Amino acid sequence: MLLKKIYEILYEAFGPQYWWPGETPLEVAIGAILTQNTAWKNVEKAIRNLKSKNLLYLDRLLELDNDKLAELIRPSGFYRQKAQRLKEFLIWLEKKGGCFLKINDPTEVIRNELLSIKGIGPETADSILLYAMERPVFVVDAYTKRVLARHRIIRENANYHEVQSFFMHNLPYDVQLYKEYHALFVKLGKEYCKKSSPLCSTCPLKQIF
Repeated sequence: MLLKKIYEILYEAFGPQYWWPGETPLEVAIGAILTQNTAWKNVEKAIRNLKSKNLLYLDRLLELDNDKLAELIRPSGFYRQKAQRLKEFLIWLEKKGGCFLKINDPTEVIRNELLSIKGIGPETADSILLYAMERPVFVVDAYTKRVLARHRIIRENANYHEVQSFFMHNLPYDVQLYKEYHALFVKLGKEYCKKSSPLCSTCPLKQIF
């Protein structure tokens, strides 16, 4: 099938991506929130700031003054808004027991709760579910949509749910597969299927389209 073939070609071309970077599920979730509207290199700077103060622990972050938190994550941009989002997310996590992998609620329940937190949209919620909580939820980002739309696999105006459903209805529910597939699309989008001046002539997917 097409999605399996695309995955095989990208995996052969790029190899395993080891994404999402993060030493703990909490760090992964924080990164998912901070990466909104900014490059990952900026997120790394913000996380390094938190690590340098030994703050990447739920209780320490909850005790941290919002202004201090905002200053530490300043490199990620929109830092005051993101500090507030982080605090609201951390309060939610504390209420759930403080440990991602021990939350037993159904995935859809958790997803709806995450989406109820101001500033957390579908991509961020699903990134937390997949990478921090090991739930089989496919993450859709701008790279995924761009690649699929340019190859006329989806409509250009297809919404998030439509694209996500396309993957989840045609692939097995597999956490590792979803992680790797998402990361491979990011790699392809950054190096070949660029927003402007795409490198179509050397794209790994050229052989099947």
